[in-house]
Amino acid sequence: RVPPGGGGPVPPGVVPARQRGMPKRNRMLLAAAGVAMAATAAGAVTMATAADDEPSGPVAKPSATPPPAWSLAAGRRLTDGLGLRYAGTLTVAGGPAQLRLRISPEGSASGTLTAGARTALLATVDGVTYIKAGLEFWRAYAAGIEHPEYYAGGWAKAPLAVPGVDVAKVLSPESVARMLAKASPNPRTEEVGGVPAYVVRAADAEYLVAVAAPHRLLGVRTSGRTTLALQAQPLADPVPMFKELRARVKRLGGATDPTLHFTPGKLTFKNCDQNMNGCTVQVPATLSTWEGTASPDARASLRASIDSEGRPLGTCHGSAPVRDDRTVTLSCTVAGRQWRTWMRAALDNPGSYRYQATARVVGEALAADDVRELLAELDAERRELARAAAPTPGSSASPGGTPPDAPQAVTSKTP
Repeated sequence: RVPPGGGGPVPPGVVPARQRGMPKRNRMLLAAAGVAMAATAAGAVTMATAADDEPSGPVAKPSATPPPAWSLAAGRRLTDGLGLRYAGTLTVAGGPAQLRLRISPEGSASGTLTAGARTALLATVDGVTYIKAGLEFWRAYAAGIEHPEYYAGGWAKAPLAVPGVDVAKVLSPESVARMLAKASPNPRTEEVGGVPAYVVRAADAEYLVAVAAPHRLLGVRTSGRTTLALQAQPLADPVPMFKELRARVKRLGGATDPTLHFTPGKLTFKNCDQNMNGCTVQVPATLSTWEGTASPDARASLRASIDSEGRPLGTCHGSAPVRDDRTVTLSCTVAGRQWRTWMRAALDNPGSYRYQATARVVGEALAADDVRELLAELDAERRELARAAAPTPGSSASPGGTPPDAPQAVTSKTP
């Protein structure tokens, strides 16, 4: 016999597969008994931006007076263009990192964060930014996230510290245009790479806009715990960006969410007795991040593995939405060659066999079924942008073209 979660002798010379069903024993994982480890939960902390993270000084607000003509012209340049290319420095507790980002007018973006030999991939789609990075990057730059090993190596919803701003809200051309429409008639000016620039303050960032027509966006910067100093240039060709982003979005199914924290219940086994087809692990869990009714988008993900005396028997993954009472029951089935080979040997060679499981419950940012819809939206955005960029008779340049005298850097001065 092959007791799930515990061992027991099999009578010599008897083939278990041809006997009566195995007695139902306690199949919970009890760490104290040394049989197996209890299910663990991802201890995540939801990060929030403190009040002192905002730029100092007055913030641009809507007023009864019309916005200045230069700000409207700058906004039209952004919304009529093909997107933006950002490059600059991100500084957080882990130190400086270089940010490279290409972003469409609506806020779809693809880029990288590089700190020495460590590089993180970024993807923003449908207003949400995801990150894929190694363990060392998570430890250095995702301050406040417990168990970074749960998120390293795969795609995960980006914590607020990385890249330090809401990419779609703060950096997309359409969002920047809305911010510029609230500019003061008499903003402060400074020089950016020798070019006079207006400084437009908003709640989350400062935007630097050339004083001279055509009033190009020169850069964006933030201050506080996480600082950004980015130079901005028009994106001349969005096709490579969409190609790169689409490849990343295709892999976002099951991306984890470090901002969600679950408390797991008892892990149990189902349908494992003499079953060559697999073994099901089941874990109930409760969302402990929020109080009251859970967000309708909240999801939980189970990652489990089974082994026998150190021999891996397989892994599995399952996910489900959180119910209104903040509870969820998750299950997944370990199957495949490793499990079949071990079970066949156990059935053919009577003896005492033990197996155990470890599992963790983490938040899930995106269900696998949602990826197809995101890809369709991304393709529609790309086609619409391609139509807008198509040259008209008599035109000589695309709206996203970069003028020869465009400045190439943004001052490192912070607000």
